[in-house]
Amino acid sequence: MGSLLSWLGRGLAAYLSQPRPRGAQIATSDPKKLAAALRPGDVLLVDGNTRISVAIKYLTQSTWSHAALYIGDALGPAPHGVEPQVLIEADVSEGVRVVPLSMYADMHTRICRPVGLEKADLDPVIRYAVSRLGHRYDLKNVFDLARYLVPTPPVPSRWRRRMIAMGSGEPTRAICSTLVAQAFQSVRYPILPEITLEKSGDPTCADCYEEIMHIRHFSLFAPRDFDVSPFFEVVKPTLVYGFDYKSLKWADRS
Repeated sequence: MGSLLSWLGRGLAAYLSQPRPRGAQIATSDPKKLAAALRPGDVLLVDGNTRISVAIKYLTQSTWSHAALYIGDALGPAPHGVEPQVLIEADVSEGVRVVPLSMYADMHTRICRPVGLEKADLDPVIRYAVSRLGHRYDLKNVFDLARYLVPTPPVPSRWRRRMIAMGSGEPTRAICSTLVAQAFQSVRYPILPEITLEKSGDPTCADCYEEIMHIRHFSLFAPRDFDVSPFFEVVKPTLVYGFDYKSLKWADRS
């Protein structure tokens, strides 16, 4: 039975990973500027165009369907003539793998940068992700997503996040956003923690409260969470190296 489900899962994954027919995507960042702006530890969000992307976007009510971790030259220099492999991601068909930046050069992307992350913690974040290379994609998550793909059902928003958190939870399996979330949580860097107010221990202040952060389970994270997190900075490559709107050439002013 297990082998049959595995076979079905691989077939379904192959189907869901196929691009949907639609117009050409617009890359909102020049590939060279995107490459120059990225730093190790950045999270690259992708507006994907596959069948599974549609399900993730619907369930999270977001533009972003995929998240990858930029690791720079953590794997060493690329062989001569070979494009550097700089992004670690969990792919629905291939599992956790490393890919070149050109994989998403023609897609709408967004850089989310962890603010203030020290090198002493950055290195473990990258090592954590690298150590997961070769792990399988959580195919149970694939079955869960497929149930809500065609037709798209009127699912109440309060249930949507739970629907992308139905994976098996096995340590050798992952989905894209949980892989990145686990890497940051390994050094206790916040993404979107649950916050409670607890009374301060200061006996001189009866009305003082402290914000206490609680780590959310990694399976509840979606790509959009890195975009809306108050602890990640959105970096726009077009603006990093200076932007002068007066230098633009418009068709009606040739």
